Amino acid sequence: MTAELRLRPVRDEDLPEFFRHQSDPEAVRMAAFAADDPQDRAAFAAHWHRVRTDPAIVSRTVTVDGRVVGHVLAFPVAEQTEVSYWIDRADWGRGYATRALAALLRDLPQRPVQARAAKDNAGSLAVLRKCGFVICGEDRAYAPGRGTEIEEYVLELTG
Repeated sequence: MTAELRLRPVRDEDLPEFFRHQSDPEAVRMAAFAADDPQDRAAFAAHWHRVRTDPAIVSRTVTVDGRVVGHVLAFPVAEQTEVSYWIDRADWGRGYATRALAALLRDLPQRPVQARAAKDNAGSLAVLRKCGFVICGEDRAYAPGRGTEIEEYVLELTG
């Protein structure tokens, strides 16, 4: 039987789970593009306040069988829409990120949509490819989760 995955609006009570997910050192390293200081609760709260009050940002909590496992976002970057997601490391490898991103994309009418992933983040690249994204470019940027500049792929979904 497949676990019931749902997206719903972010609630106040989701934030402590998100903070726990985004404070995991191994997950932060893999994601690379994380908060400057994943342990800074004030910065985390300010970030989520901005996310939740900006009408241009679509933010959804990902639940599986009623349990919070992560979040997905769509947000403007210049003239583009970009997506991102974060799934609790304890739930990696179960298809939740792919299913959650696919569900978010079904609710986003605009195309193209872009995403970015560290070149060595095989899991995230697999999620994006399964959802129809293709590599359209490369970039190099500072990754707070690694404390150095790294190479990343820019991916795009056109259809």
